[in-house]
Amino acid sequence: MIQARTRSADDTRALAASLANLAQPGDLLLLVGDLGAGKTTFTQGFAAGLGISGPVTSPTFTLAREYRGRLLLHHLDVFRLDQLSEVLDLGLPELLDSSGVILIEWGDAIRQTLPNDHLEVALTFIDGRPSPPDERLVALTPMGSRWQARAGDLVTAAEPWQEVPPQ
Repeated sequence: MIQARTRSADDTRALAASLANLAQPGDLLLLVGDLGAGKTTFTQGFAAGLGISGPVTSPTFTLAREYRGRLLLHHLDVFRLDQLSEVLDLGLPELLDSSGVILIEWGDAIRQTLPNDHLEVALTFIDGRPSPPDERLVALTPMGSRWQARAGDLVTAAEPWQEVPPQ
């Protein structure tokens, strides 16, 4: 796991944009965190890193949005799904076979229906609560061979935001 700290929404976007440089067709990212932790903010930065210039908003009520950039970005939000069977209604199996990148907000809720090959991005408030400067801890956990092969690149991409362990 790679630990990073962002100190503002813009900082979270910048980290995500840096990670987007590593994105490849077929990549899956699970965005995990409490309400307001920065999942959509992360997606905005990731989209910008893919060259997407239009507004990127949460698909909470539409469940899915698609954006075109260097790679096609599928942005899903499964917060409102009541049953795992509803994942099929989103066309997720087809999206996983596409040449785009998929970011799923609240992805941990449907983890058991997804391939094991993904990058988990866990955003948490410092000390478990929103802090005035909008600081977040961002834990990147590469799962599966696809992401494990890029673990070194992930470390490099996140380096400006990495936590320095106390001495």
